[in-house]
Amino acid sequence: MPSKRKLSEERPLVGIMLGSVSDLKQVEPAKDILKEFGVPFELKILSAHRTPDYAMKYAAEAESNGLEVIIAAAGGAAHLPGVVASKTLLPVVGIPIRSKALNGLDSLLSIVQMPAGIPVATVAIDGAANAALLAVAIMAAKHPELRAKLRRYRKSLEEKVLNANV
Repeated sequence: MPSKRKLSEERPLVGIMLGSVSDLKQVEPAKDILKEFGVPFELKILSAHRTPDYAMKYAAEAESNGLEVIIAAAGGAAHLPGVVASKTLLPVVGIPIRSKALNGLDSLLSIVQMPAGIPVATVAIDGAANAALLAVAIMAAKHPELRAKLRRYRKSLEEKVLNANV
């Protein structure tokens, strides 16, 4: 049964995880989208390599803490989304962060090539806006107010394209 409380009154529904503080700028679009849709979120900097125990604990407790989706951003080896997905049944959306060495291709391939059984939805390199929109779409099945907002959002995209033909 859908929640009767407003989304903005609830505890965080989306957890945004970053492997490094240097990834903050790349996830700003995700934060902006979630704010636009009124989806409460929290942001944690937890590395799969430097703070593995904390990252796994956060992922393992995410569902019991009320989260519905986790967005995990990581660059380079980009293990964070996969580690997170291995510790929760929640949907995990991975954002590959552009890296210096391979321009983000390493990050993309690390996230998208998860073994069968532990899926991670993956968006484009530095695709934080789409990660948040996918999180909203996932939650829209449970929250009718999000479904209505997403419908209006997509209609506005349509109108922008059509109005460009004037």
